[in-house]
Amino acid sequence: MIKKLFLIFFVFALFLNSCGIYKRSDVKDNPTDVNERVRRNIEEGKGIRFGNLGSAAGGGVFDFASSNEMWRASIEILDFVSFTNASYSGGILITDWFSNSKESNNKEIKITVRFLSNEIRAEGIDVTIHERICDESKINCRIIKKKSKLESEIKLAILKKAARIQDEDTKKIRKKNKKKKINVRTDRAPDRSTKKK
Repeated sequence: MIKKLFLIFFVFALFLNSCGIYKRSDVKDNPTDVNERVRRNIEEGKGIRFGNLGSAAGGGVFDFASSNEMWRASIEILDFVSFTNASYSGGILITDWFSNSKESNNKEIKITVRFLSNEIRAEGIDVTIHERICDESKINCRIIKKKSKLESEIKLAILKKAARIQDEDTKKIRKKNKKKKINVRTDRAPDRSTKKK
């Protein structure tokens, strides 16, 4: 019986290796710098892949970000504008170009949020703003990286929202666990045994 299981395991491992499903990863092939890893993940479109499911061109990418408070907070804070790139696995959110209707029509901004950590802390997130200034014909445009108070305001708003989300999630988990404990206690049959003297 053990020989059969070993043979099945061996054939299965050989099959996975020959089909290209299993790919060996080496430490020297993966960058240790977070910025380099983010750039590389964006270029390669990395995520969780299940073969060629979901797309005829190159495989589906399935990202699960619902448990990350920083990601959820960023999406909620920036929900007033559409995103050109929202890659959880790459650790980046990039909004589309947009402008404030009160200001000039020739100026637009784009917000980029990079996630450097899953922890809710100031060093775990980087917000940059680029400004595009076009002439009247909107043909000649120049793009500059803009330093402003808005970067720190967005960062602070994301951190506050993430802390609130984390607090709410913790309360929900505690409430759920408390209900489970109460249900376990009430499901037990009462002890009817009596001791005789």
